Parts: sequence; C-alpha cells; structure tokens
Amino acid sequence: MTKSIDWKASPPQTKSRAAIMEDLRSSVSSPDSVFDILVIGGGATGTGIALDAVTRGLKVALIEREDFASGTSSQSTKLVHGGVRYLEKAVLQLDIEQYKLVREALRERDTFLQMAPHLTRWLPIMLPVKHWWELPYLWIGTKFSDLIAGSSTAPSSYYLSKKEAMLKFPQLDASQMSTALVYHDGLQDDARMNVALAVTAASYGASITNYAEVLSLSKNDQGKVDGVIVKDLLATDSNHEQFPIKAKCVINATGPFCDAIRKLDDQSCDNIVVPSKGIHIALPEHCTPPGMGMIDAHSPDGRVVFLLPWQGRTIAGTTDKPCDVDPLMEPDEDDVQWILDQVNSYLKNSLRLTRQDVLSVWAGIRPLVKDPSAATSQDIVRHHLINKSKSGLLTVSGGKWTTFRQMAEDAVDAAMESITPISVPCVSAEIQTVGAKGWSETLSTMLMQQLDLDSDVAGHLSDSYGDQAWQVLKLCEVSSQGDCQTRLSPLHPYLTGEVRYAVRYEYAQHATDVLARRTRLAYIDAREAINVLPLVIDIMAEELTWDDGRKALEHRNALKRLEKMI
Repeated sequence: MTKSIDWKASPPQTKSRAAIMEDLRSSVSSPDSVFDILVIGGGATGTGIALDAVTRGLKVALIEREDFASGTSSQSTKLVHGGVRYLEKAVLQLDIEQYKLVREALRERDTFLQMAPHLTRWLPIMLPVKHWWELPYLWIGTKFSDLIAGSSTAPSSYYLSKKEAMLKFPQLDASQMSTALVYHDGLQDDARMNVALAVTAASYGASITNYAEVLSLSKNDQGKVDGVIVKDLLATDSNHEQFPIKAKCVINATGPFCDAIRKLDDQSCDNIVVPSKGIHIALPEHCTPPGMGMIDAHSPDGRVVFLLPWQGRTIAGTTDKPCDVDPLMEPDEDDVQWILDQVNSYLKNSLRLTRQDVLSVWAGIRPLVKDPSAATSQDIVRHHLINKSKSGLLTVSGGKWTTFRQMAEDAVDAAMESITPISVPCVSAEIQTVGAKGWSETLSTMLMQQLDLDSDVAGHLSDSYGDQAWQVLKLCEVSSQGDCQTRLSPLHPYLTGEVRYAVRYEYAQHATDVLARRTRLAYIDAREAINVLPLVIDIMAEELTWDDGRKALEHRNALKRLEKMI
C-alpha cells in the first residue's frame, strides 16, 4: 500500500452531462436563454471556438455527434509543426500563400505549447541529406524558418556530419545519407489536448456535450439560421431524445463533414472540402532514439515519410490521397505496407520490420480546403476558410492542428458581427488548459518522491494530466482499496483511476472514449487495449450504472472498433 494522498488539488469545475442537456433544452424558454454561439463539432477547431467565445463573455454551446476528438483531431501526426514542407514550396515556387501559412504556423506553434505545456514538448527532428548538393537549400530553408520564427522558444536548427548523425540516430542506414540537419517542432498528445480544450471551455461556463447529433437546422421568418434540432444519442427516454436549441449564430466546425451540415442549410451548395486520407502506424520504441524524430519530405513519390518517438512507441507515416468522407474510415493494407517499405528503406537491415511489428494503425481524414487549380491533395495549401451562407450559417474548414487557435479566433470574430455591435477582444492566447496551471517539469519527480510511484507511471500522469494527476491518483485509491498505482495492464503505465476520472470529469461515455482518447492505449497497443476492455467496462459500469446487457453491448461495439486498429 502506498502513502495517502493529501494534496489539495481541485478537479475541473464543470457541470454534469445531464445538467448541460437541461441548459441546451432551456434555450427555447425565453429570449434571454438563447445562446450567443452554438458550435457544431467537438474536434480541435470546434472546442477551440467554444473556448475563445466563452472567454470573451459569450453564452456558448457545443454539440458533437461522436466523442470529442473522435475523428481527425485524434488521428494526426502528433506534431505541432511550423510547416517546413510548406516553406520549401514557398521558396522554390515563390508562393506567398505558402509563406503566410508557415509564418502563421510558427507563431501559433509557440502559443500552442504555452497553452498546455504538460501535453506538449519540443522535439528535435533530423532531416537526412542523401546528396551533398541538397544541403545548401535545406540549410537555407531551416535557417529561414528560424528567422521567421523570430523570438520563438524553439531551439535553433543545426548541422550534423554523417558521423554525428549516426551517433544521434543509430537506427538509420548510413548509406542513405551523406550528412543531416536537425530542426525542432512541437510534439503533442492530440486527443488529450482536444479533451482538455473541451473541459477548459466547460469550466469557463460553456455548455458542451458529446453524443448529440444535429438532425436539421432551424430558421426564422427571415430565412436566417437560428438554431438546430438535435438528437441526444444517449437518451433513455424517447420523449426527450430530440429537441431544439436556439442560438444567435451557428458555427459549423465539423472538419471533413462540414459539407453535410452546409447541405442541411442549402442542398444546392457546392462542396468546399477535398478530403484526403492519411494513414499512420505505431511501431516498437526501438525504431527511434528516445528524444529525436526523422522526416524526409522527398520520398520516391513525393510523400512525406517520418519516424517520431511518441508515448513509448514510434509513429510512422504517412499517406496523403483523395478519399470519400466516411466516419468509419479504415486503413488500407496497401498503405500500411507502403509505410513499412518506406521505413525499412531508412533503417538498418538488422531492424527490418514486418506487418507483425505494427502495434496499431489508424486512418484519418484531412479536411483540405478546395482549390480548383490544385491537381492533387498534396498541392492544396492547408489554410483555413471561413464561409458565411446567405442564411447566416458560419462554416470553418481547412487548417491544421497547429493553427486551431487562430482559426477559432477568426471564426468568433466573424460571428461577433451578427451577435453584438461591441467588439470584444480575443484572449485565448493567454489561456491555459485544465492541468497546465499547477504543472511543472518536476511534477513527475514529486509524484515519485511523495507517493512512491513507478517512474513510468509518474511520467505518464504528469505528461497526460498535469496538475490533475493528483485527482487521478485519488480516484485510483477508490478503484484499488488504497493502492494508488494499480495498472489497467502490466505492460503500460495507465491506471484504473484514469477510467473514473475520464467518466467524472472528461465526459467519457463509452469504453472506446477511454481506451482511444482519454488514455491512448488503442493507439500504441491495440491488442492490449482489447485485453483490458473488460476491466475498463467494469469500472465504467460502476460509474454509469450499466447493467449486464449494456456491458455486453459496450463490449461488442468497442471490440468491433479496436479490431480495426490492429
């Protein structure tokens, strides 16, 4: 038995889902109850908009059809990047739009890392240089990026000889490089960042809920959008399943699905999103050094290939090809094999990987903004677009994780025009997420010293929850009769108390919410996620009062999703 936890840490001050649903239903009761902004979509952009708007003093609601970060926002490369690839195009093609994208991304990258320092960190990334004549323009590119970044806290880029590069990254095949450059980008836990944004917005007073689907848009006598009809996907009483929500401005922030919402407003509208499918795989940790990644933007077919250390694994990718918009997007085996082939071409023969080495695989849809002159999705600039329909529906599309805050600021600025004549400045750049305010780099050491935690558990709790680690540990005592570090699996640092914390404070409603997005077990070891599924369901059943029938249903549904990640 470990030492008793007496730390005075407060959990997030948020409403229960039931109370939030009542707030949403009450929006039709009187003019004063109408929301200023209703956001559709609980990904990075949607939760960013909710946080921006509520911290400007607006009355805000957000509804998400699935779970927060259930789509693109949890299936990213995990980088908070300044766009070195786009900078290359800006220089070589004299493309001012690409340059603007890089400049914005570099500025927002620093803000991102300051918002949630426990969920992010700087990662040195090696650029292998195969031919000596490539070095000058790559060196100029990285130094130009340093220059644009200005007063960024990112360490400067630097040159490595072939010998130095092999010492830094011994897994690489020496014959594949003549020298190397190293630059720095941010690394993040994307799903937990998304959830943190949602919980932070809720703590400021936004009415945020998952598993609520928009069935239709409502309009007033002038034909202007004034709300939605929503279906509560978790309702047990059919009389309360569907209800209206009224708002002065409705913002569509549904990523690759935004055209479906736009067609609820105007069936004849043209699509503004070109969806692109990106595959990533998780490989064993030994494929990269602990503190360095590798990116090559010059693979044989022009796609970016990377290896990044993340959560005790190596993430490799990626593909980038047009696709249909499918909420149940599955990885193609051909794409998985292509990534493996590319990775093997960079690694030493002694480290050659096979399909059995793949610990998890996932497919995400990038919501790229349509450009009529672009031949392929790789040529489409990752900028964002804000579109206002004739009926007043505001749609935010495009962009990327790094610039979510700027996208949100621009969207709320546009929404304010129809809400109030008073200009209220954005303050989101100064906001920190739940878990950040009391966090420090010494937190994991403090957890080990005060509570005798294993080092991997302490590091995980610090990096995933920040100052909320203490609250998680208190709930571990509830799960384990006083033992605050009982693991879900002996192979990983995830604890039983994280399941209770996810349900009580992070709106987890299904087992996959916990296994894929509150913890990241499904993304680093899908087979082990299946193994611990019964335990996770048992703990959630205690919290949510599920009967045996509901537990069996939960197991079937979760198993179906997790098996697709193997």
